Amino acid sequence: MLRLLRIRLGSLGRVRVSRSVRVARGARVEVARGARVVLFPGVQLGPDSRISALGGSVEIGPGARLGERAIVVSHAGVTIGARAVVGDWAAVSDAAPGFTDAERPIRVQPVAAMPLVVGDDAVIGLHAAVDAPVAPGAVVAPYAASARHT
Repeated sequence: MLRLLRIRLGSLGRVRVSRSVRVARGARVEVARGARVVLFPGVQLGPDSRISALGGSVEIGPGARLGERAIVVSHAGVTIGARAVVGDWAAVSDAAPGFTDAERPIRVQPVAAMPLVVGDDAVIGLHAAVDAPVAPGAVVAPYAASARHT
């Protein structure tokens, strides 16, 4: 209960947390100005998991679970469906580096961000990296990387 209170107080109203949300030790929620985070009933944030809403909104659906050290990063918006599982050490991001100018290093090119949806009942395996939509009920294998083609 103290962890939920700390998340609510530190976010200045940018986080909406339902009563039955479970937050493990070390879980963090970071919300920038203009962004928001919504945690629906039954959400579980694993130990040392992190949600970084740098822009847009992060919505974690009812009964969804983030594993140990799982990371969700939003620039435009991330929605994780009901009962979806983001495995231990997995990363979900709605942004990818741009590759528009072959002469410039990637680190100085703009980031391409588009809203991302992980469907209901989807499972993202441990250590997987996802920056493309995941269909409802789909399984992303452990250590897999899905990339959005732009």
